[in-house]
Amino acid sequence: MPGLIGKKIGMTSVNDENGNNIPCTVLEVGPCVITQIKTKEKDGYAAVQLAYGDKKEKNTSKAMLGHFKKANTTAKRKVVELRGFVKHWKIGDVITVDYFKDDVWLDVRAKSKGKGFQGVVKRHNFAGVNDATHGQHNRNRAPGSLGASSFPSRVFKGMKMAGQTGNSTVKILNLRKVKVIPEQNLLILKGSVPGSKGSYVVVESPDRI
Repeated sequence: MPGLIGKKIGMTSVNDENGNNIPCTVLEVGPCVITQIKTKEKDGYAAVQLAYGDKKEKNTSKAMLGHFKKANTTAKRKVVELRGFVKHWKIGDVITVDYFKDDVWLDVRAKSKGKGFQGVVKRHNFAGVNDATHGQHNRNRAPGSLGASSFPSRVFKGMKMAGQTGNSTVKILNLRKVKVIPEQNLLILKGSVPGSKGSYVVVESPDRI
């Protein structure tokens, strides 16, 4: 789906016309520069490559500096490919948050906060001591039995166990647009968005084909 790259600023709340307090997330979306256009004839698929966020040239490889130079733009931090754009854009075009002025519902893709190594109670919502499983004995937050010892004498793949939690790509669907502030490149959406403050997000428009 078509969309734009942005950054999570934080959360706030606004009052609607009925006086209800609505929790909202503030995103800085765009301006995004088109650095490459891929076609089915040349690349095997159609997509538009967007770049967002200024970056120092000394921290950018020469290959990427040459890539950005073709688009007549400065070095950028985040580069993302998106499909489904209806309008025929050109390399070097700049897309701002006004792109979403006609949309009511938007999808947001971002990387969730990392929580490190966690046990099964926090990672998979195991009940723990309140609903003890077979083999748990007196360890309140243990996972319990992982399988039979005689056959197959191994733990099946996909078994819910302790491990790394968070720090994974999450997509939130159908967040209602509350307000667009084009002067500051701000987009306000109802509800929460994954990730910490300052993390990159990709805002997509599900209404467009």
